[in-house]
Formats: sequence, structure tokens, C-alpha cells
Amino acid sequence: MTKMQPPLAGKVALITGAAHRIGARIARTLHDNGMDLALHYRHSAAAAQALKEELEAIRPASATLLQADLNRTDRLPNLIHDTHLRFGRLDLLVNNASSFYPTPVASARIEQWDELINSNMKAPFFLSQAAAPLLRESKGCIINLVDIHAERPLKGHPIYSIAKAGSAMMVKALAQELAPDVRVNGIAPGAILWPEQVIPQSQQEAILLRTALKRRGAASDIAKSLLFLFKDADYITGQIITVDGGRTLQQ
Repeated sequence: MTKMQPPLAGKVALITGAAHRIGARIARTLHDNGMDLALHYRHSAAAAQALKEELEAIRPASATLLQADLNRTDRLPNLIHDTHLRFGRLDLLVNNASSFYPTPVASARIEQWDELINSNMKAPFFLSQAAAPLLRESKGCIINLVDIHAERPLKGHPIYSIAKAGSAMMVKALAQELAPDVRVNGIAPGAILWPEQVIPQSQQEAILLRTALKRRGAASDIAKSLLFLFKDADYITGQIITVDGGRTLQQ
């Protein structure tokens, strides 16, 4: 009896910030569905290598590692070139990598502006620009990880909120610019994983109380939504799916 091919066998995704958290869950989900992966990381070399070994134990030669500082805009085309060199195609670009930390107006610095805008908006745009020719060939997709705070700013995080608002508009603008060959969509997570900065238990509980489902989501909720947008949503472009357990229902 012939073994069935996974639904996305032969297709290739480049995921930025793939070494851990949501990026790693996206990588595992796409790989489970047959995709080969270019896994970008900045500093997390050990985690990226461990993920690559985990995936290739399941399917040999199915992943490659790409190290880059996304603040170096001049290096972004290399990520696309190296992905193409390794796999010969590109079907999906996932702009997942993101910097996140507070920048109160009174103390915000220009360097913080540059880093947050670069990682959340500038790098995804120019990486998309570099990827567009390959994605046109494959009738592929771009998916940005946005944030519910693109619409409702997070107190104490004005620069991050501004950057994510730009990422949300990028979804719509690139969907228009790259149509009809390339679809561009986004996902706006709510309370999925707590930030790496410590949040007091009381604050976590307050956030979940303002969420309609009264619980935190999981990285797999984001990965499943992304899989839907890539695999099953042939007539959806320029849209952002909010995955927040109903948090944005609250006034």
C-alpha cells in the first residue's frame, strides 16, 4: 500500500524568528504537513539547531538554518537567496520575528524606535519585497504576525503598538500590490504566550478576565490559523484573523 504524501509536500516556507515560542510551533505544524523549512534566527543558535535536528529526525534534509540580524536591511535578500539555493523555491514567507518591550513616552529613545520599527515593520516589508519574485512563481503567500494592539494600543508600549499598526497596514497594502499572484494575510494574537518579561500573576489574571473565553490561548492556536490561511484560504487576501479568545470584544 502506497503511503500518502502529506498535503504540503514539496512546498517551502521561510519563517523568521523560528527558534522558539510561536515561531517554533508554526515550524512544527508546517513540517507536520510536509513542508520544507528555512528557519531564521538571530541569537538563538542552540534552540534553532535543536529544532532543526528534531525536524530532520522525522524527515531528513527538510530544514535549513539562516542566521541574520533583521536590523541589517541590506542582508535581507540573502535570506531569500539562501532559501532558494537550498530548496529551489519559496511558497510561504512568515514574518514572525518581533521585538517587544515597553517604551513610555517620557523615556523612549531613538534607538528603541529604530529597533522596534525595524523588527516589526521595516524588515518584514523589505523581506517581502525580496521574496516577491519567488512567491509570484509559486503563487505563494506572505503571512505577518501582527497583534491585537495594532488596533488598541498597549499602555506603556507606544512604539511597539505603532509598529504593529504599520504591520497591519502592510498586510492590506501588499495584498493589493502583489495580487493576483501572491496572497498576503495576517494573524493578530491576543493572550497566547506571556511576554518573556515577567508579568505579575495579578496582571495575568486581569487580562484573562477581560477575555470572553476566560483562558489563555496556545501557540498551536496561531499555528493552526496560519495553516488554514496558507492551505485552505485560496480566496482570502488582505485580511487579519484575530486569535484572542474574544478579548477585543471587551469595551
